[in-house]
Amino acid sequence: MKKKYKIAVAPDSFKGNMTALEAAERIEAGFKKSIKNIAVKKIPMADGGEGTVSAIVEATGGKFVKRTVQDPLGRKIRASFGVSGDGKTAVIEMAEASGLVLLAAKERNPLKTSTYGTGQLIKAALKLGVSHILIGIGGSATNDGGTGMARALGVKFLDATGKPLPEGGGELGKLARIDMSKLEPQLGKVKIEVACDVDNPLTGKTGAAEVYGPQKGATPAMVKKLDAGLLHLAKIIKRDIGSDILKVPGAGAAGGLGAGLMAFASGELRPGVDIVIDRIKLRQRMRGVDLVITGEGRMDGQTVFGKTASGVARVARELGIPVIAICGCLGKDAIKVNEIGIDAFFSTLEENVEDEDLPKRAPVMLENCAEQVARLINILTK
Repeated sequence: MKKKYKIAVAPDSFKGNMTALEAAERIEAGFKKSIKNIAVKKIPMADGGEGTVSAIVEATGGKFVKRTVQDPLGRKIRASFGVSGDGKTAVIEMAEASGLVLLAAKERNPLKTSTYGTGQLIKAALKLGVSHILIGIGGSATNDGGTGMARALGVKFLDATGKPLPEGGGELGKLARIDMSKLEPQLGKVKIEVACDVDNPLTGKTGAAEVYGPQKGATPAMVKKLDAGLLHLAKIIKRDIGSDILKVPGAGAAGGLGAGLMAFASGELRPGVDIVIDRIKLRQRMRGVDLVITGEGRMDGQTVFGKTASGVARVARELGIPVIAICGCLGKDAIKVNEIGIDAFFSTLEENVEDEDLPKRAPVMLENCAEQVARLINILTK
């Protein structure tokens, strides 16, 4: 290979085993074992879920900020969010404050869990003077329609006697009035984008409670109560605020936090990978390379629906650049990714590996696989 070969390495995290940056570094190391005359652009990616804050902070030379907030059950915890290098954009993952991972299995109860801590993170970001807030809303422990988040920002949810409702989704059926008079005024000066990769409406058979309630600890009876509460909340929101969010695709994300961010914070729901592509300037950074390498922990038929690898492939196809994906393992219908611009894909698994051994073995297997891909490229470009 005479000319300098240029590649962009833009993987997602290999969840539980490597961050996106660590994966990019391993792929780079594998390629450099086989191709000496090579230039590598490492571009850690995410799709709005885990790793989104790190990807944007890394790409913009930003920083992490820690604050004390409430977890889903009102206990004090330390949670972090990111701020871009220019100080204008905050990046928040709601799971940091309101995530299911913060609760033991026996503590899961969406009748009581609240998004209040997520609202506290938003308020903390506003105090830093940002003009743009990106919020990833995956992994929630909640089903409160975003009312907890809104409370932290000054909204009052009152019952028929004028008393504030308790936290959680269990009391939403008693909501009589929403008071927006004390809403954080700074909210009106910022643009809020919500990374949302599901299209569930707020209520019904495909709504927040029915689809996601059970994994958050809801029994069938609780699901029925939660669904009715969200329906009632939507009606009061429409009456008191004038926002009709009931059937908006994505309104049911994160237990209705999607709906709450639209209604109370004028949030715009967008596919998470599109937000990341824009914020890290992926198109500009990929221009001029000969090949793009992407990857994720598992690749299957669902990868084509807004996952990181599909977003990277879409941009590469626009630029006329071939794409190879290296993933941890393959699932059903993985071959569908060839239809969206991934020209070839490879699994790193060398043998059956126990889950507890993956954190140690996965990085080495990824580097080994990358080396073999590079050897093939060497053959083809001689």
